Amino acid sequence: MISTVVNRLEEGIIALLLAAMTSLTFVNVVMRYVFNSGLTWALETTEFLFAWLILFGMSYGVKVGSHIGVDALVRLFPKNAQRVIGLIVVAAGILYSSWLIIGGWELVSFNHMLEMEAEDSPIMLWIVYLIMPVGAALLAFRLAQVGWRILIGQQVGFNLADEAREAIDQLGASTVEDDKSTTASTPKS
Repeated sequence: MISTVVNRLEEGIIALLLAAMTSLTFVNVVMRYVFNSGLTWALETTEFLFAWLILFGMSYGVKVGSHIGVDALVRLFPKNAQRVIGLIVVAAGILYSSWLIIGGWELVSFNHMLEMEAEDSPIMLWIVYLIMPVGAALLAFRLAQVGWRILIGQQVGFNLADEAREAIDQLGASTVEDDKSTTASTPKS
């Protein structure tokens, strides 16, 4: 239940951030080159939105297994060793997330105390920096899910994107489709 809510919320926020960045940049470009004016706060706001997108995207990348890594050496080990290495990776990631949560919270608290606004945008900086502890907490949550799946045997290690395997699979699928279409179009004697 909680996982489903977090999944939907995470995907919705990522889509909203991407749409807002794209729309704001498009409007600013049109205003600049067509109307010879522009939004002075657009670039800074786009940078803030991009930072939010990255920090939300970290946890989403763990969820869908899209982080790139080199695991050729790890795959040489037996399954039990791969599980141990996966748990070490998860523990290191949770430690990193913890540092980001603590440091991010200190940054948010400091900027809240100073009541600082962004340079060009009418946004309080503590609101902008709030994504650091929130994004890191989401990352820790996703890493804990991976660790749990490794512990109960649903997963062997830390899932990484395997672009080479995907390219080979796509090449194999297109070759099979080409063979089928060639066979179907060849007249039978």
